Amino acid sequence: MRKYPDRPWVGIGIVVHKGDYILLIKRGKEPNRGLWSLPGGAQTLGETVKQAAFREVLEETNVHTINHQLIDVVDSIHKDKSDKFTYHYTLIEMSCEYDNGNVIAQDDAADAQWVHISDLNNFGLQDETLRIIDMSYRSRKASLTDE
Repeated sequence: MRKYPDRPWVGIGIVVHKGDYILLIKRGKEPNRGLWSLPGGAQTLGETVKQAAFREVLEETNVHTINHQLIDVVDSIHKDKSDKFTYHYTLIEMSCEYDNGNVIAQDDAADAQWVHISDLNNFGLQDETLRIIDMSYRSRKASLTDE
Protein backbone atom coordinates (compact mmCIF):
# COMPACT_ATOMS: atom_id res chain seq x y z
CA MET A 1 0.00 0.00 0.00
CA ARG A 2 1.60 3.27 -1.10
CA LYS A 3 -0.65 5.62 0.89
CA TYR A 4 0.12 5.42 4.61
CA PRO A 5 2.92 2.91 3.98
CA ASP A 6 4.71 0.81 6.57
CA ARG A 7 7.99 1.27 4.69
CA PRO A 8 9.47 3.51 1.98
CA TRP A 9 8.85 2.68 -1.68
CA VAL A 10 11.63 2.83 -4.25
CA GLY A 11 10.72 5.22 -7.02
CA ILE A 12 12.51 6.26 -10.17
CA GLY A 13 12.50 9.81 -11.54
CA ILE A 14 13.82 10.33 -15.04
CA VAL A 15 15.23 13.41 -16.78
CA VAL A 16 14.88 12.73 -20.51
CA HIS A 17 17.01 14.96 -22.76
CA LYS A 18 16.33 15.77 -26.40
CA GLY A 19 18.91 18.42 -27.23
CA ASP A 20 17.98 21.44 -25.09
CA TYR A 21 14.51 20.03 -24.34
CA ILE A 22 13.40 18.12 -21.24
CA LEU A 23 10.40 15.77 -21.15
CA LEU A 24 7.83 16.77 -18.52
CA ILE A 25 4.60 15.13 -17.46
CA LYS A 26 1.60 16.47 -15.60
CA ARG A 27 0.91 14.02 -12.79
CA GLY A 28 -2.43 12.26 -13.07
CA LYS A 29 -2.30 10.68 -9.60
CA GLU A 30 -1.27 11.54 -6.06
CA PRO A 31 1.07 12.57 -4.72
CA ASN A 32 1.18 15.93 -6.52
CA ARG A 33 -1.70 15.25 -8.94
CA GLY A 34 -2.06 18.05 -11.48
CA LEU A 35 1.50 19.31 -11.06
CA TRP A 36 4.20 19.17 -13.71
CA SER A 37 7.10 16.88 -12.93
CA LEU A 38 9.46 14.32 -14.39
CA PRO A 39 8.28 10.96 -15.66
CA GLY A 40 8.71 8.19 -13.12
CA GLY A 41 7.17 5.71 -10.77
CA ALA A 42 7.76 2.73 -8.55
CA GLN A 43 10.36 0.10 -9.29
CA THR A 44 8.91 -3.41 -9.56
CA LEU A 45 10.28 -6.62 -8.10
CA GLY A 46 13.11 -8.10 -10.19
CA GLU A 47 13.56 -4.92 -12.23
CA THR A 48 16.87 -3.06 -12.40
CA VAL A 49 16.91 0.72 -11.94
CA LYS A 50 17.72 1.22 -15.64
CA GLN A 51 14.90 -1.13 -16.68
CA ALA A 52 12.49 0.76 -14.42
CA ALA A 53 13.57 4.10 -15.88
CA PHE A 54 13.10 2.86 -19.45
CA ARG A 55 9.68 1.30 -18.63
CA GLU A 56 8.30 4.27 -16.70
CA VAL A 57 9.14 6.78 -19.46
CA LEU A 58 7.66 4.47 -22.09
CA GLU A 59 4.49 3.78 -20.07
CA GLU A 60 3.83 7.45 -19.30
CA THR A 61 4.94 9.13 -22.54
CA ASN A 62 5.41 6.56 -25.34
CA VAL A 63 9.08 7.62 -25.59
CA HIS A 64 12.01 5.18 -25.85
CA THR A 65 15.20 6.21 -24.04
CA ILE A 66 18.90 5.33 -24.09
CA ASN A 67 22.11 6.05 -22.12
CA HIS A 68 20.66 5.92 -18.59
CA GLN A 69 22.86 7.37 -15.84
CA LEU A 70 22.43 7.98 -12.11
CA ILE A 71 22.01 11.62 -11.05
CA ASP A 72 21.13 11.49 -7.34
CA VAL A 73 19.02 9.80 -4.67
CA VAL A 74 16.30 11.91 -3.04
CA ASP A 75 13.86 11.41 -0.17
CA SER A 76 10.24 12.32 -0.91
CA ILE A 77 8.30 12.25 2.36
CA HIS A 78 4.75 13.56 2.74
CA LYS A 79 2.73 13.89 5.97
CA ASP A 80 -0.92 14.61 6.59
CA LYS A 81 -2.32 17.20 9.02
CA SER A 82 -2.05 14.76 11.94
CA ASP A 83 1.66 14.21 11.18
CA LYS A 84 1.20 10.66 9.82
CA PHE A 85 3.27 9.64 6.81
CA THR A 86 0.99 9.61 3.77
CA TYR A 87 3.76 8.81 1.27
CA HIS A 88 7.43 7.94 1.60
CA TYR A 89 9.54 7.35 -1.49
CA THR A 90 13.26 6.90 -1.90
CA LEU A 91 13.67 8.34 -5.39
CA ILE A 92 16.52 7.26 -7.62
CA GLU A 93 16.94 10.10 -10.09
CA MET A 94 18.16 9.05 -13.53
CA SER A 95 19.26 10.92 -16.63
CA CYS A 96 18.85 9.59 -20.16
CA GLU A 97 18.47 10.60 -23.78
CA TYR A 98 15.57 10.44 -26.20
CA ASP A 99 15.84 7.58 -28.68
CA ASN A 100 12.50 7.55 -30.51
CA GLY A 101 8.72 7.79 -30.17
CA ASN A 102 6.07 10.51 -30.33
CA VAL A 103 5.07 11.98 -26.97
CA ILE A 104 1.66 10.71 -25.89
CA ALA A 105 0.47 11.19 -22.29
CA GLN A 106 -0.70 7.84 -20.97
CA ASP A 107 -0.82 5.69 -17.81
CA ASP A 108 -0.17 7.97 -14.78
CA ALA A 109 0.45 11.09 -16.91
CA ALA A 110 -2.42 13.52 -17.56
CA ASP A 111 -0.25 15.43 -20.06
CA ALA A 112 3.29 15.23 -21.43
CA GLN A 113 5.44 17.55 -23.51
CA TRP A 114 8.96 18.58 -24.44
CA VAL A 115 9.95 21.82 -22.71
CA HIS A 116 12.95 23.94 -23.63
CA ILE A 117 15.42 24.25 -20.77
CA SER A 118 14.87 28.04 -20.73
CA ASP A 119 11.09 27.61 -20.20
CA LEU A 120 11.18 25.21 -17.22
CA ASN A 121 10.42 27.97 -14.71
CA ASN A 122 7.01 28.45 -16.36
CA PHE A 123 5.77 25.00 -15.26
CA GLY A 124 5.64 25.39 -11.47
CA LEU A 125 8.20 22.65 -10.91
CA GLN A 126 9.30 21.97 -7.36
CA ASP A 127 12.72 23.33 -6.38
CA GLU A 128 14.06 19.80 -5.95
CA THR A 129 12.90 18.84 -9.45
CA LEU A 130 14.62 21.91 -10.91
CA ARG A 131 17.80 21.01 -9.01
CA ILE A 132 17.76 17.46 -10.43
CA ILE A 133 17.14 18.72 -13.97
CA ASP A 134 19.98 21.23 -13.60
CA MET A 135 22.37 18.53 -12.34
CA SER A 136 21.41 16.27 -15.23
CA TYR A 137 21.62 19.02 -17.85
CA ARG A 138 25.05 20.21 -16.66
CA SER A 139 26.32 16.63 -16.56
CA ARG A 140 25.11 15.93 -20.11
CA LYS A 141 26.57 19.19 -21.44
CA ALA A 142 29.93 18.48 -19.73
CA SER A 143 30.11 14.99 -21.24
CA LEU A 144 29.43 16.42 -24.71
CA THR A 145 32.27 18.95 -24.40
CA ASP A 146 34.63 16.22 -23.16
CA GLU A 147 34.17 14.21 -26.37
